[in-house]
Amino acid sequence: MNIAEWKENVQSGALDDKLEFLYGASRVSAQRERYIRVLDRAKEQLGEGEVRLFSAPGRTEVGGNHTDHQLGRVLAASIDLDVLAVVRPHEEPVIRYYADAFNVDPVDISDIDIRESEYNTTESLIRGIAAKFLQNKHQIGGFDCYAESDVLPGSGMSSSAAFEILIAEILSEVYNGGAVSPIEQAMVGQYAENVYFGKASGLMDQMACSVGGFVTIDFKVKENPVVRNIPFELDKHGYALILTDCKQSHADLSDEYSLVPNEMKAAARVMGKTVLSEVTVKDLLAHAKEIREQCGDRAFLRSYHFLKETDRVVDEVQALETEEIRFFLNQVIASGQSSFMYLQNVYPPAERMHQSLAVGLAISQELLDGKGAWRVHGGGFAGTIQAFVPLEDTNAYIAAMEAVFGKGSCYKLRIRSVGGYELKA
Repeated sequence: MNIAEWKENVQSGALDDKLEFLYGASRVSAQRERYIRVLDRAKEQLGEGEVRLFSAPGRTEVGGNHTDHQLGRVLAASIDLDVLAVVRPHEEPVIRYYADAFNVDPVDISDIDIRESEYNTTESLIRGIAAKFLQNKHQIGGFDCYAESDVLPGSGMSSSAAFEILIAEILSEVYNGGAVSPIEQAMVGQYAENVYFGKASGLMDQMACSVGGFVTIDFKVKENPVVRNIPFELDKHGYALILTDCKQSHADLSDEYSLVPNEMKAAARVMGKTVLSEVTVKDLLAHAKEIREQCGDRAFLRSYHFLKETDRVVDEVQALETEEIRFFLNQVIASGQSSFMYLQNVYPPAERMHQSLAVGLAISQELLDGKGAWRVHGGGFAGTIQAFVPLEDTNAYIAAMEAVFGKGSCYKLRIRSVGGYELKA
């Protein structure tokens, strides 16, 4: 269909079932307005003509804070904030990506060599995804695309992974008949980020964006992670998921993020291993003296966090599967306490004046103690906190948090049951 026909379908309600599937019944009207706006802006960039619509979600981490890079276990979920793209395939070997928030140079995918000059750029991710598709014996091709994202950058919602899954989903559907699985798409995105973008990230972000729903992932076998969906609907159990942006910048925190896996791996080496998933708490305690002497106390504490946290994921998953919501919430609180005490990623160690995540956690504890749950969200040090809030307390919680962190700082999220997705009339 062309853009005018897509707009007519949106306005008439012909896409309402798909919008409800992706965003929930309460957001259909708002999404109609959003889709029409994006289609209008796409027409300005792409002109009239046949186009296809794609969506890729952000994610939320529920359990397994900083465990993926040690090949541990995580519990995560796709969310209803997404990247929405209007796509026009063409025969040129060029991908042109137009966005509302940033500029991207055209990427010639007939040249898939790594370019050091492209490190840390969007262009490198596009080139890296195309390269990995070819390595995996898939087809690639060119397209023009206009996209807008409501996945908050720097929030732990993984805006970069959502982008990677979007590009992989487009190439899968347009040039491979949808044959590239969500799991493979995630691994393609990680490859592009690690090798072409130059960031040594784990696989959780991409997997949570690509698979959909609540998902638990065991990374112990790096080349073949075990992925399992968990059917669970929070609202039917009386809870809402709310992320609060505590308004502290991620700037100059790269070293803090890098030190977490580096210190964990250093502790693992003391025990003769590469990553901590190869050891037990008993091993850690037996080598406590050597780890403290060779790596420092924080390396020992972060390793202790990992070993308890990766096991805690098993308990969280079991609680969801058996619908023991109170036990699940208690495990979420325990995860947050471990991150604060042992992982130490709630604020940088030298920061005295600005500890906004800790403030958000303190207020959340006061509001939700005995009836909800709260924890640091994502990488930590800045960004967002996560809370599971009883539905009847949602408005009061949001009002209290926004009184401290500003209007619009809270995001009430819905778990989305699908990852990358092409909308079809």
